[in-house]
Amino acid sequence: MRLLLVEDDKALRAVLAKRLLAEGYVVDQCDNGPDALDYLLAVHYDGAVLDIMLPGMDGFEVLKRFRKKDTTVPVLMLTARDGVEDRVKGLDTGADDYLVKPFSFDELLARVRALLRKQATQRSPLLKAEDLTMDTTLRKVTRADREISLTAKEYALLEYFMRNAGQVLTREQIADHVWSIENTFSSNLVDVYVRYLRNKIEGVGTVRLIQTVRGAGYTLRPEE
Repeated sequence: MRLLLVEDDKALRAVLAKRLLAEGYVVDQCDNGPDALDYLLAVHYDGAVLDIMLPGMDGFEVLKRFRKKDTTVPVLMLTARDGVEDRVKGLDTGADDYLVKPFSFDELLARVRALLRKQATQRSPLLKAEDLTMDTTLRKVTRADREISLTAKEYALLEYFMRNAGQVLTREQIADHVWSIENTFSSNLVDVYVRYLRNKIEGVGTVRLIQTVRGAGYTLRPEE
């Protein structure tokens, strides 16, 4: 899951990003309104955490302009102001939830999870490919009833493959979804993580699931 974090307080942004990354999210970050709008319009995010008091353009205006283009990405707004008027304005502008500073990091994480669950109601939490199963609610991966331990990045990569099973995914598409903008893109990095993933989900006597498509990228489908 890829999130955009927009917060102009550098220390708070660093802590929030660290906690979100520890939860396995891919996180892009910025500290002002114009950049936030550019990010939202340029990249497909699964969700956004958006501060209201931002330099250049406040969060209300960012969300108002973004909602003219996209009404589906869930947005959690952050603010130091707890007046009812501000909360109403945020929700009317298109926010899905509202959190007043100071707040508990655990509450923020819980609200993010709730927003993403709400967005995913049309998507099954159980993904399957042959005898490989991913339970996105429990974050559990098994193959032939054997539980497989994955790092956060490996899990994100496998989920992207399984949600797009049968489609050919370019290295650029994979990098865009699994790595943040702050990471320097390297197609070799994608290849390395695909190899890590193959080593964990494919063993002797199992059907190979991740196929290399020469000149294009990778796809998840049983080996023919």
